[in-house]
Amino acid sequence: MLWRIAQVIIPVFLIVSVGWAYGRRTRPDLTTFNRIVLDVLSPLLVYTALAAKEFRWQDHAVLLGGGAVLILLTGLVALGVARLAHTQARSLVPVVMFTNCGNMGLPLALLAFGPQDFGAAVALFSISNLIHFSLGARITSAHARTRDLLLSPLMVATALGFASALSGWRPPDVLFTGMRLLGEAMLPLMLFALGVRLTLLRREDVPRGLLGAFARPLIGLAVALPLAWALQLEGNARAQLVLFSALPPAVMQFLLAERYRQEPERVAAMILLGNALAVVFVPLGLALAL
Repeated sequence: MLWRIAQVIIPVFLIVSVGWAYGRRTRPDLTTFNRIVLDVLSPLLVYTALAAKEFRWQDHAVLLGGGAVLILLTGLVALGVARLAHTQARSLVPVVMFTNCGNMGLPLALLAFGPQDFGAAVALFSISNLIHFSLGARITSAHARTRDLLLSPLMVATALGFASALSGWRPPDVLFTGMRLLGEAMLPLMLFALGVRLTLLRREDVPRGLLGAFARPLIGLAVALPLAWALQLEGNARAQLVLFSALPPAVMQFLLAERYRQEPERVAAMILLGNALAVVFVPLGLALAL
């Protein structure tokens, strides 16, 4: 079991470490890279995974419903925590609700469950994004323009991917293969970019980031384990949900907090510290999942 966990996390944290070392040395500007990931690579990865011949959405319907319920329940628990801790719910709740299921979750799922179950991880990623760009944006700010977020390339690709999965239509293989290769290039690049972002974590950020950093995986696991039992999930489906729940906060939430001026410094501290603590909670999640 320990060796299997090591086989999953060592490649992931190796790439993150290379990104961190490179970021410390060069301080690169990731603005253009982020735009390419959001507008090109992520949509292609999502579409090709959902439209692949081996992906059958019927096989993952319960898992996808469980992922949506998990996100909503963790949000409710986080709301109670925010009130007890006297912190702004608009800052804490989305950090706890939404996991870094893109940058970290997808590569972890590919290594842990293999290509045959990768479509399920992408589907969870898609469901998370759908809720994040609608309800999550509204929680972050009452003035969020959900329509603009839902019409983003990533959401359009998600809709087209599920349409292909339902209808069975997809581009010819000669085109589909190229689209898949370009989308899969995102996986190591996102881990590398995560490492670069971790160089922004400062010592003074630790106190204000502790609450969200610990609440995200702890609340997630506390909700996911009984939820998986209630839904009678077994095997890789249960493991996918548990791993999904143990992931650190979504980096995307910082972009929303910054856009809507919802304590972006505090949110950034929670997200960066949470992703740094993934070295503790991801192995824990894998141990409970596998």
